[in-house]
Amino acid sequence: MRALIRTDKRPVTEWWRTVDQVLVFGVIGLGIFGVFVSVATGSATEFRGGQEAAYYYGRHIIYTMIALGTLIALSMRSVREIQQLATILYVGALAAVLLTLLVGPEVNGAQRWLRLGPLSVQPSEFLKPAFVVITAWALSEGNRLPGFPGRTLALMLLIAPMFLFLMQPDVGQTILMTAVWGALLFAAGLPWGWTIGLGVAAGMALATAYFVFPHVANRIDMFVLGSDAGRTQVDFALDALRNGGLMGVGPGEGTVKGSVPDAHTDFAFAVMGEELGLWTCLAVALLFLGIIARGLVRTFSERDHFVQLAAAGLFLLFGMQAFINMGVNLGLLPATGMTLPFISYGGSSLMATGVTLGFALALTRKRAGFTRRRRRPHDGR
Repeated sequence: MRALIRTDKRPVTEWWRTVDQVLVFGVIGLGIFGVFVSVATGSATEFRGGQEAAYYYGRHIIYTMIALGTLIALSMRSVREIQQLATILYVGALAAVLLTLLVGPEVNGAQRWLRLGPLSVQPSEFLKPAFVVITAWALSEGNRLPGFPGRTLALMLLIAPMFLFLMQPDVGQTILMTAVWGALLFAAGLPWGWTIGLGVAAGMALATAYFVFPHVANRIDMFVLGSDAGRTQVDFALDALRNGGLMGVGPGEGTVKGSVPDAHTDFAFAVMGEELGLWTCLAVALLFLGIIARGLVRTFSERDHFVQLAAAGLFLLFGMQAFINMGVNLGLLPATGMTLPFISYGGSSLMATGVTLGFALALTRKRAGFTRRRRRPHDGR
């Protein structure tokens, strides 16, 4: 059977033979579990007087199928094709983010979405994976070609979306993208002096955001000092987790989830904890960690510097967003408005996650255009 697979040159067979199958199964399992959780989060929203539960989990199923299909389709592409697609996506998404500031509807004081008929699209979600890939290309070319302004180009690639994100405003996405950018710069060989300097600059920028954006100051104040106006979103999320305990109250039996704001998006993790228990939350966190660790190990076996940087940045983007969301739900971080990949409801978030992991799987395929680093035989010296 394996001999037949090795000699079969059909595109799907070739893809299956070269892609990391463990990662594929892990991501598909995460997507299926997210559909199951959407039943509980949708019913929580219905309980609070929103849309019917079927509206949310029906759309979640559709978005998940599209996201997984996108992931598989992109993972079949070559490294050069991923570079080209990322460039096109970066330019298109950057223009769309600019368009949100001009014609996008204002929701809760922010302009982050574009209306496309009955659908709302958040272009910033698609900008992030494209940004990681072309930033990795700029840094790798800077290391490969003397005189190529790789770091300068990488900085320019960051400044444009960062400025637009702050105009929306979306400080959470700005922090996430800047953190991944800093990690890529460090991995590309940035001297320690520059690393420390950029860290200090990032701290000063965060302090500036506290004084410039009232909602940022409000969230940090509530995280540090608590709220004088009553209970916060995180308080309700912690109540749901405490009510669930270790084993949970059972699917559909949650009661506190009806009081959790944004139960189907930002705080889906808390609703999952109430109904399925902290053990399930721990298992989901370990699944995220396993996908990230597996992806990074696979990445570090690559010989090509661009592939190393781009794939590592994509897995970090996926992982940092997941653990920021879980940290907020557990009261360890201030509220940021980030979704939990494949678990939270949201078409843009789900499909952008499919793009992120599709790019990463394509770059780390065994025959994606580059050979892997092989351990040198011991020569006795």
